[in-house]
Amino acid sequence: MSLAYSVDSVWRNRAEFATGRPAIVALSTRKWQRELDYRLIKELWAYGGERIAVRFAYEWHDDAQNWYRSYGNENWEFGADGLMHHRYACINDLPIRESDRKFFWPLGRRPDDHPGLSDLGL
Repeated sequence: MSLAYSVDSVWRNRAEFATGRPAIVALSTRKWQRELDYRLIKELWAYGGERIAVRFAYEWHDDAQNWYRSYGNENWEFGADGLMHHRYACINDLPIRESDRKFFWPLGRRPDDHPGLSDLGL
């Protein structure tokens, strides 16, 4: 995952800032240790030049089996080499009941036939 980012890439994830691949790997590792059974859907929002904006939602639970749906936006900027050198993520976590989940597929890539965010009214 980290090889998609420039060696000096700058990230903001919620209120955490990371610069460089090792810091991005550490941030991602901490995030994925907390956010278990993670299922993500992204939708392209806008693009132009070397910038892309997406909106997303993902569902996950913590180690106490408390479920969340996290919503947000990401802004990405790429260098001439095609690597991402800036990523800004704004994320809000909504506690949900397990019965309110909408993202059901085996761990891994979302199946092509699973509804997207707009289809789900998110």
